[in-house]
Formats: sequence, structure tokens, C-alpha cells
Amino acid sequence: MSKYDKLWDWVAEQPGDELTLTFDEVGEHAGVPLDHSFLNYKKELLPRGWEVGKISMKHQTVQFHRVAA
Repeated sequence: MSKYDKLWDWVAEQPGDELTLTFDEVGEHAGVPLDHSFLNYKKELLPRGWEVGKISMKHQTVQFHRVAA
């Protein structure tokens, strides 16, 4: 079980094809604070039909995109 499973499950349930969350919102949905290890875990989202897009340090946001089946 991954420390980001709660976040991945939540993202997979969202409607639409795009989603943008702040770093704080990512931490809230994950149940753990966002840290640098997020980059190693982001590939776990692909089997759920989504991918992590742009991560903006300037705006402190993470974009998610639905993957075409």
C-alpha cells in the first residue's frame, strides 16, 4: 500500500478530465504532507486512469489529467 493511495482513489473518482490541487489540498486528500517523494509515487496513478501533469513550485499546485483509454 502506497502512502498516496487515498489521494489516487480520490482523484480517480473526480468528474471531468482535468483537476488542479494546491500542495495543501494534495496533502489533505492523501492524509500525509506532500514531499519530494511524490515524484517517485506519481506513476501509481496511471492504472486508475489519470496522470500527474504539471507541478508548479511557483503556484504550489499539481495538475492531474485523465488518460485516454
